[in-house]
Amino acid sequence: MARKRKGRDISGWLVVDKPAGMTSTAVVNKVRWALQARKAGHAGTLDPEATGVLAVALGEATKTVPYITDALKAYVFTVRLGQATNTDDAEGEVIAQSDARPGDEEIKEALQPFLGDIMQVPPKFSAVKIDGQRAYKLARDGEDIDLAARPLWVEELVLLDRPDADHVVLEMTCGKGGYVRSIARDLGAALGCHGHVQSLRRIWSGPFDAEDGLNIDQIDEMAQSPDLDAYLRPLEEGLADLPELKCTPEGAARLRNGNPGMVLASDVEYGDEAWASLDGQAVAVGLYRSGELHPSRVFVRPETG
Repeated sequence: MARKRKGRDISGWLVVDKPAGMTSTAVVNKVRWALQARKAGHAGTLDPEATGVLAVALGEATKTVPYITDALKAYVFTVRLGQATNTDDAEGEVIAQSDARPGDEEIKEALQPFLGDIMQVPPKFSAVKIDGQRAYKLARDGEDIDLAARPLWVEELVLLDRPDADHVVLEMTCGKGGYVRSIARDLGAALGCHGHVQSLRRIWSGPFDAEDGLNIDQIDEMAQSPDLDAYLRPLEEGLADLPELKCTPEGAARLRNGNPGMVLASDVEYGDEAWASLDGQAVAVGLYRSGELHPSRVFVRPETG
């Protein structure tokens, strides 16, 4: 018999404004400790030196993590022109330099090919797996690795500021799996001057904004107290991009047992993914078919067993 994990049986989201120098995993561990939560996870890793919104899911909200991971997200980042590094950020070793410095209009024009559906090669120092091993581990061991390009949707990429000839500040809105470091690297290559990310901040991810997030000091101050509980956001926020279907108590009971349950009439089309609710609380996520929701994820609350 599996040992039951210790902790409080709480569900919801806590939005954190992650500081530089802290891993995403360390943030999750801090939140789990502070809330004495049984289960926690995050939606979308940030590099240790990156800052900004890191949405931490607790309890049943962890079942909605994929929907936040798949959602659009936005970043503001500074590119250091004139230098390429082996990690594509400021933490790495400079491997190439150039005296060329493009003008603002040249930069704006070079951004255009990065919009829409593009193919992007991840940084060699990334968590992408190659034959079961992380790319960053192979790179640290000095192995010459060749990563395949991956599709990425870039909705927006704009020039925000040009503090000086060596730096450019950009804002990007993109879909799942985007590497800002790759954008900086590839933009530098397109401009013929090299480039890497000097600083990076995720300003929003799906429905969550960095400006609404708690910092680590605030979490420490309110740790293991009801004050921190007050900042928990409902797990339903993780389903914001899916249509909601209301169900009857009878339908909810069937859904909680993993069976198709009746939902009320809606303009959702046959085969669409949606979530069913009862009295405003999520019961299940699944596919809508002929007046019923066929569940793929069921949410179990303390009051529902």
